Amino acid sequence: METKTKRSSYPLVMTAVMAAVISAVAPFALPIGPIPITLGTLVMYLAGYVLGGKRAGAAVLVYVLLGAIGVPVFNGFTGGLGVVAGPTGGYIVGFIPMAFLSGLAVERFPKNRVLQFVGMAFATAILYALGTAWFCVQAGKSLAAALSVCVFPFIPGDLVKMAVAMILGPVIRERLIRAGISTVES
Repeated sequence: METKTKRSSYPLVMTAVMAAVISAVAPFALPIGPIPITLGTLVMYLAGYVLGGKRAGAAVLVYVLLGAIGVPVFNGFTGGLGVVAGPTGGYIVGFIPMAFLSGLAVERFPKNRVLQFVGMAFATAILYALGTAWFCVQAGKSLAAALSVCVFPFIPGDLVKMAVAMILGPVIRERLIRAGISTVES
């Protein structure tokens, strides 16, 4: 028999677990310029399948807050307010709406992969817009210069991450549902 405490604690525990997974994966990065390639975004896309929009956004918020207080969860095992306030901080903050909107697309269109992809692409465009604007202001770069180092090199990889998330996400969600530990219905 499922108790009220068990039902209400599972979503919180799953959100914390996803924040921990993001925090464990995101520091490993391939520096290709001012913005590194990281698998953190893949886990954030997967969070939408595992948690849904609100909780995916909450998990990423926890990740960002951990990094902001100095826990080395950002790329290259960095952390602190200086990283969040620095040139790449807009991307870090932009992860929150990206995860929320990606998860919302998965929730709203659970059987429509095309609309899930469109939702993830839109969410990623929001991430790019926030991050690029912040980068332009903080680094004193023009929009064209920022796009050439902060957006264009990442589009192919992010498209691959979205595709991988669309393949793995439903499988992970279904297995969590069968195990009785999912917070999202299929």
